[in-house]
Amino acid sequence: MGVGSNLLISLNILVFCQEARVRLEQLEFIAAVVEHGSLRRASEELHLSQPALSEAVGKLERELGVTLLDRRRSGSRISHEGRELLGAMTEVLDAAERLRAAAGERAGATRVIRVGTVDAGTCSVLVPAVREFRVDRPQTGVEVADLQQAPIHRGLVEGSLHLGLVNLLPGDDTPPELDATVLVHGRPVVVLPAAHPLARAGEVRVEQLRAEPFVSMRAGYLMHRFAHRLFEGRPPRTTYATDGATTGKVMVAEGLGLTVLPDYSVAQDPLERAGVIVHRPIAGDRTTVSLVLLAHREAQVPAAVRALARILVGRGRTYRETATSTLSG
Repeated sequence: MGVGSNLLISLNILVFCQEARVRLEQLEFIAAVVEHGSLRRASEELHLSQPALSEAVGKLERELGVTLLDRRRSGSRISHEGRELLGAMTEVLDAAERLRAAAGERAGATRVIRVGTVDAGTCSVLVPAVREFRVDRPQTGVEVADLQQAPIHRGLVEGSLHLGLVNLLPGDDTPPELDATVLVHGRPVVVLPAAHPLARAGEVRVEQLRAEPFVSMRAGYLMHRFAHRLFEGRPPRTTYATDGATTGKVMVAEGLGLTVLPDYSVAQDPLERAGVIVHRPIAGDRTTVSLVLLAHREAQVPAAVRALARILVGRGRTYRETATSTLSG
């Protein structure tokens, strides 16, 4: 579908809305399918039967002359044409929301930004950014989904996610459809209970780490790949596996073992601030790991999403400056 065709169909959307032939509700249904990843999940979230939702979308497809959903035996998802028109639909919905706000109408649906994260830099970057975003846009919600890297890539490409936060090692690539912005550079560190004997050392050797029970990230996370490389195929005898840094840090705090995470995923964590866990460098390791913000390269990005992305970049800069001043001090 060419640029001219996209423009024509986008204009058709606006004309149909003006003629009241397309209701905002129908556009909101399409947005819900994109947000939740499938027709089934969208119908559950909207508390609407799946046949009724499918019929409403089908009516919109007939009026626009475009197939918006790929209907397969495994389920219905947004089509390629639907993703191309999502920007225009979002603009109409955003304009309607601004009109509601200007008229003092508070019954309108709150728009939600979906952020997929591998649970990295949560306390140091993501949470402060969401807090700052909420001050300027209290009516716009932010939904944070803890996912592995591959589902984040897929969600951004398909349109079910607006932004993604992932860890990357040097040489790692991102899909060509996505723009990547480095927020923070850091290093893998050993996370251990503050009362652990190794916490008294300035750094932890790999042999010492291998001798301890180990809490690993599950396969699909970058830190799982890093730990496999670090231990050179000879992992600790006792290991546990979990999804995400948050649970890993809790397991460390409870004495189940040690783990390895990026330093920016431990810094400013409540457990570290409370003195329950600490982190130490890995002796002889000079690996760098980066926290990267991902967004779809060609999507028409709503203003609220752009605003949150700018704040995330700013919070990454603030963290870097704080970390630098701490080291120099």
